Amino acid sequence: MSAEFHRIKRLPPYVFAEVNAMKAAARARGEDVIDFGMGNPDLPTPQHIIDKLVETVKNPRTHRYSMSRGVPGLRKAFVNYYGRRFGVELNQETEVIVTLGSKEGLANLASAISAPGDVVLVPNPSYPIHAFGFIIADATIRHLPLSVEGDFTANFMRALAHAVKHSVPKPVAVVVNFPANPTAKVVDLDFYAEVVDFCRKNGLYVLSDLAYAEIYFNDVPPPSILQVPGARDVAVEFTSMSKTYSMPGWRIGFAAGNATLISALSRIKSYLDYGAFTPIQVAATAALNGPQDCVEEARQIYKHRRDVLISSFAQAGWEIPSPDATMFAWVPVPEQYAHLGSNEFAKLLLQEASVAVAPGIGFGEYGDSHVRIAIVENEQRIRQAARAVRKFFGSGVQELKAVGA
Repeated sequence: MSAEFHRIKRLPPYVFAEVNAMKAAARARGEDVIDFGMGNPDLPTPQHIIDKLVETVKNPRTHRYSMSRGVPGLRKAFVNYYGRRFGVELNQETEVIVTLGSKEGLANLASAISAPGDVVLVPNPSYPIHAFGFIIADATIRHLPLSVEGDFTANFMRALAHAVKHSVPKPVAVVVNFPANPTAKVVDLDFYAEVVDFCRKNGLYVLSDLAYAEIYFNDVPPPSILQVPGARDVAVEFTSMSKTYSMPGWRIGFAAGNATLISALSRIKSYLDYGAFTPIQVAATAALNGPQDCVEEARQIYKHRRDVLISSFAQAGWEIPSPDATMFAWVPVPEQYAHLGSNEFAKLLLQEASVAVAPGIGFGEYGDSHVRIAIVENEQRIRQAARAVRKFFGSGVQELKAVGA
């Protein structure tokens, strides 16, 4: 009996696996690892959301199957959020669906709209599910190599036009993600307008990941692609409760926009799940409808951590570009370690400084000159990490050594 399953063969070994294994082994030895590797929010879920969950779960009627598309109250609350935040009016019956986090929504939509051999355009570097959701669905990925340097909009549109011109068959969709994971890049509404105009003219769908819409540090909040007139002709957008309300384990997100894509996602999901646990959906409704000072408080915490990270690591000899949004910093591998590549550098940093970061190559080969730092440790731990990094840089160690050697 063969164990060479077709879809599994299309998935490379998990790039983060080596760092994660080293991290687990270090902790097993009793080492104190400062973990900037995974974008796993450490802030507690606001109390009023927890209270609503507890209140609702006491009603046994909520223990039954829920609705795959999401309970009506939650979809209505999300529609109201989009109206308040973006000035976008959505139809909760045809243009909105609740997902089990944005990751599940993206993966299931990939399955819904892809046929074997279909071409999908994905930026590189990018969050892994943006590419691998389609790879699992037997589509073909064409990467759009991206750099945060120079005229980003012009470079993106040039790469997009080139990919469409030279792809056979013609691409069916392009993925965009801003504020971006891992690069923290932010775009404006003019960027989205150019993308929408191009995709309408060339018959491409646009899948926009807006999971970090509320984690921003400038005066102007990130826009939604759905603010562009005509965007709903081609675009669907994914958002998440995970970062905004510190609810990562609750697994609640949304897809909104193009009715054809929402219908396709709804049909796929109807075969796969009965929706999130009803009390979680009711609590998520309370989050969207309730006081929003918790969102601003979380934003200020991340902003302060960002500033501490930049200042303390600069003193340690590692210059970190200041991100305008997200809970990540996209950081060049220091020049003296550039020959190692991001994965070996991340392993060395963990071994010598007990500081874990995500190697940039895990987000695509064009990310190999960087690592991603998730700002999920408090100020004291960030300063502790900076001291360890400074000591490591001063040690002159340039390569991994066997543990115990």
